[in-house]
Amino acid sequence: MDSVLVLIAAPGSSAINSSVIETLRSFGGAPYWLSIGDAAEVKPFEGMQGFLEFLKAQPIDANLVPLANRRKKFLIADMDSTMIHQECIDELGVMAGAGDHIKEITARAMRGELNFESALKERVGLLKGLNETVIAQLIRERITFMEGGKTLLATMKANGAYAALVSGGFTAFTSHVAIALGFDENHANTLLFHDGKLTGEVAMPILGKEAKVESLKRICSERGISQDYVVAVGDGANDIPMLLKAGMGVALHAKLKVQEAAKFSINHGDLTALLYLQGYMKSEFVFG
Repeated sequence: MDSVLVLIAAPGSSAINSSVIETLRSFGGAPYWLSIGDAAEVKPFEGMQGFLEFLKAQPIDANLVPLANRRKKFLIADMDSTMIHQECIDELGVMAGAGDHIKEITARAMRGELNFESALKERVGLLKGLNETVIAQLIRERITFMEGGKTLLATMKANGAYAALVSGGFTAFTSHVAIALGFDENHANTLLFHDGKLTGEVAMPILGKEAKVESLKRICSERGISQDYVVAVGDGANDIPMLLKAGMGVALHAKLKVQEAAKFSINHGDLTALLYLQGYMKSEFVFG
């Protein structure tokens, strides 16, 4: 057995119910529970393709996961719409009175329709003159963490893993998120200020998709970790190279282009799904 089929539903939903299990058994599969009702793994079985067709109508993620190097030693994660619910530049745009325009550009960039660096410069330019204090206000009032993130970090770190937050967003936000969730390091773009106001520019060079890959490779080299032992997670087109470079690249509630490129996709579960993919049982979770 070189792989297992991992079934994951939204935590607490019990979507992997008796009807699903009965159907699984009818196709020849036998589940091993990781969390009753929410996550299970199944050895490959003869009727697996038929069962996967059945699952398309169910709120359950299914991923075929290799058993080799399954538990990872390094987590590298995107921030916006991955570790937090928001796109920080969109939130800044709302405060600057350019919210709808900036959101449209962000959506197109994340779908891979625009050059990331050009799109970032354009959006930051629309923030010119915004008061620096707005960032602390957004962190306090608007930024919320994606479900399961603290548990993902706490569990992997308790098992000796390293964690890096690498974002095409801004250090003003990643520094807060990294500390709150327990990342070992964080990297992002730097907004420029003058007299307490945004200049409408970002420090160069811009951290984009290639910089994320370089961070992955650098940290692996520094810490002596094979890329096979990396789990990466993101949702946007600028995350694709990073997801492809990692041993386990996970598209989390991602744009269609990202899901098509990534080897693993999670559309129903939260960030604890990354633990189930690695074979952790819920009883092994460390709740942060």
